[in-house]
Amino acid sequence: MNDGDAVHADRVVVALDVGGTGMKCALVRPDGVVVRTERHPTDAARGPAAVVGTILDVAEGLADKARADGLTPVALGIAVPGIVDEARGVAVWSANVGFRDVPLRDLAVTRLGLPTAIGHDVRVGGLAEARLGAGRGTGHVLFVAIGTGIAAAHVVDGTAAVGAHGAAGEIGHIVVRPDGPRCGCGRPGCLEAVASAAAIGRRYADLAGEAPDAPVTAADVAERAAAGEPLAGQVWQEAVEALADGLASGQALFDVATIVLGGGLAQAGDRLLVPLRAAVHERMTFHREPRLVAAALGDEAGCLGAALLALDAASVRDHQEKR
Repeated sequence: MNDGDAVHADRVVVALDVGGTGMKCALVRPDGVVVRTERHPTDAARGPAAVVGTILDVAEGLADKARADGLTPVALGIAVPGIVDEARGVAVWSANVGFRDVPLRDLAVTRLGLPTAIGHDVRVGGLAEARLGAGRGTGHVLFVAIGTGIAAAHVVDGTAAVGAHGAAGEIGHIVVRPDGPRCGCGRPGCLEAVASAAAIGRRYADLAGEAPDAPVTAADVAERAAAGEPLAGQVWQEAVEALADGLASGQALFDVATIVLGGGLAQAGDRLLVPLRAAVHERMTFHREPRLVAAALGDEAGCLGAALLALDAASVRDHQEKR
């Protein structure tokens, strides 16, 4: 915490990390300390308008609770999945939540009267890991979230690259196996279609001939591989090799010091990290080998990153007003 934060020790940011199923919500101090957490259902099946209403209700409720506890909410940060235009504060598109061109920042400012920032869920998670978590102090970080899909955030000196159209970081759509399974995006062999947690479970079930009504998870595959089951070992190694190809491509593009792995698959710990480090090492030629580590912040990363994004936006606004 710097001297300015000490003077304003009662300040908090309202932060929401919105997913297709639930919202992780928090009040976060400027030094990254979480002083209150809540979880609420998103219930995306109700439609995007209802989801927006819930987001605003929850954010307003958190701000009111902060004031009741003697705290001062100074900004609002909201992380959402899909394509996000952070400059305009618009949730451009999200399959999980049903958003299409939702002016979420303007709606939030009108409702709460707080400076508001809207960010992509993986980018804000990467922001938090780079500043406060496993990538702290390394300057150049690639955060890769591996769950149902695969996405990344490239963070340089505490700022995540957004891209010209709000779609930077889609490392899951690098083609690693041209003859591989067709991805949800329509192309065959994307990293996400081969090495995401969902893809690992599907691959194992297909090869084992297991019934679709008893799905095998990536965690199941990891456990069976560790126990010595040959088929599980084959599927796990295939995924590790594909991930290594994707990360090697990322390193060739971004030349980072640290790659932080998050998402559900990273919970496999050394079962993933040990073989993946070896596979990435084999692929390095003239590129410097990055440090490969597991994420440190767990499911708090989204809220913390949303808070950081909001603080950054509020700081820029204050600076402009003082000029």
